[in-house]
Amino acid sequence: MSGAAVLHFASERLLLDPAGAIFWPARRLLAVADLHFEKGSAAARQGALLPPWDTRATLDVLATLLRRYGPETVVALGDTFHDDGGAARLQRQDAARLAAMAADFDFVWVTGNHDKLPSGLRGASVEEFRDGKLVFRHQGAPGRVVGEFCGHHHPKAAVPVRGTVVTRPCFMTDPRRLMLPALGAYTGGLDVGHPEIRALFPGGGRAFLLGKDRLFSFAVGRH
Repeated sequence: MSGAAVLHFASERLLLDPAGAIFWPARRLLAVADLHFEKGSAAARQGALLPPWDTRATLDVLATLLRRYGPETVVALGDTFHDDGGAARLQRQDAARLAAMAADFDFVWVTGNHDKLPSGLRGASVEEFRDGKLVFRHQGAPGRVVGEFCGHHHPKAAVPVRGTVVTRPCFMTDPRRLMLPALGAYTGGLDVGHPEIRALFPGGGRAFLLGKDRLFSFAVGRH
């Protein structure tokens, strides 16, 4: 668990992992967002020449997180596949690996706006998942929610470092909402200053920028 940042959110103690996942020790729950399996093969169908290894790379990260935390429950916050045909394009070894993970851990697949989960994949498919006062959704709900986890926007932030600017995925949080970065290898993102993210954090908040082995935290001002 080295490098994870402790965050107290909605009266709960969470660990923010530099890989872009959240672990909730009290419930032994691991949350990840926007895996976007088979985005590379979707791009290839449109003529983009990308290496077709994004699913494998994302599975590698997910496998590391499962070993690190040994969760009882894994909540995937939607857009698990990049499109409805993504599951059919999985390479055989990747499909077997994902199926083995779903058999070994209790997965909750929150539906997103991109994906259609394969019927044979084990786990519960839900529009949202609740555990006590915390709610896990794909996309942040408008209004004054409390204790919400969401993905969808793939938040990122840019910071000056040694005369240059480094842009990295990040967590974005305030006392009411915690937005996860995308875990998928080929996912882009929106800057935390983008109007769609600003609308969910009108009072500003705090960003946790993903580093190699640690997180870098800084305040994001009110807009």
